[in-house]
Amino acid sequence: MRPILYLFFFLFINSCKNDQNTLLINKAKEIHERIIILDTHNDIDVKNFKSTYNYSIDTKNQVNIPKMIKGGLDVSWLIVYTKQGPLDNNGYLKAKENAFSKFNAIQRLVYLYAPDQIELATSSNEVKQIIETGKKVAMIGVENAYPIGLDTAYVKKFYDMGARYMSLAHNGHNQLSDSNTGEFDNTSLHDGISELGKQVIEKMNYYGMMVDISHPSKEAIRQTIQHTKAPVIASHSSARNLSNHPRNLDDEQLKWIKENGGVVQVVALDEFLNKTKHEAHLENPELNPPVDVSDFVDHIDYIINLIGIDHVGISSDFDGGGGIEGWQDASQTFNVTLELVKRGYSENEISKIWSENLLRVLDETEKVAKTLQNKN
Repeated sequence: MRPILYLFFFLFINSCKNDQNTLLINKAKEIHERIIILDTHNDIDVKNFKSTYNYSIDTKNQVNIPKMIKGGLDVSWLIVYTKQGPLDNNGYLKAKENAFSKFNAIQRLVYLYAPDQIELATSSNEVKQIIETGKKVAMIGVENAYPIGLDTAYVKKFYDMGARYMSLAHNGHNQLSDSNTGEFDNTSLHDGISELGKQVIEKMNYYGMMVDISHPSKEAIRQTIQHTKAPVIASHSSARNLSNHPRNLDDEQLKWIKENGGVVQVVALDEFLNKTKHEAHLENPELNPPVDVSDFVDHIDYIINLIGIDHVGISSDFDGGGGIEGWQDASQTFNVTLELVKRGYSENEISKIWSENLLRVLDETEKVAKTLQNKN
């Protein structure tokens, strides 16, 4: 008799767990559908922006319109990335050619290839208006301001082409800023940011382009926050106290961002989330599990506990190295919302994390620009 009672008890407990899981999934689905789901960093390859092969079909890369639809991703920030090259006229020329090829690729997508499926937005109001029509939203960020060369007029040119955030540097020091990579070899070019870098920040403030601090050195980040008149973003960075990587932000930097009113977009890149776990998995994948969505949300928890719910957001770095177990591409985006619901976050809090915080910074950057322009 006793084994039968144990069996019934076991089945009852399992049934309760299943019911609870179903309730959580349904709750997460409802929230995911109601709020704006925004990812601030998706790299692109111009080879995927052709008339017969582009984001309107399910291409092999991690982000495209079918995957956005399946995963409920509303807004994709498509990135105009330029690899760091020589600091000379030829280097700047090649960098400009690369940048404009990517701007043009994005414009072909939204104006020629899939205008009935996706539109380009340059403000938070446009984001909301486009989503109301049932279309997906593309926004543009510039990763590495190296293509500006020595001419700050290119800030306005990039702005006019739709760019609404830009990082001064990437991997390698450039004419504007030192990079985080200087930590590896203990090098610096400017001891932070150059005078030209300061002028670029001023131009970005004037036109209404968010300043991205994800790749510069710690001293460059400090000087950037000191110099800018608008809140900054870290478009794809995580908490260094949880994973010790130079691309992540330490507690002091996170507090700077809070004081500045900015936002940190936690990035779904395994090494940035849990370096130890990632290395163990690479060494023995059968024995050691990969970095997953739970590790990702651990960084969100940490940053919220340190600097508050208003200063954290989400990015994937898809097609640029990002992707973790449970969020391998845009089609799995819902799993992040589900994990947030499981941890007890409210709909209002999840909405802030997914989009409201980032869009607030964009709005505030535009307000700063209007104030500066009205002074002239």
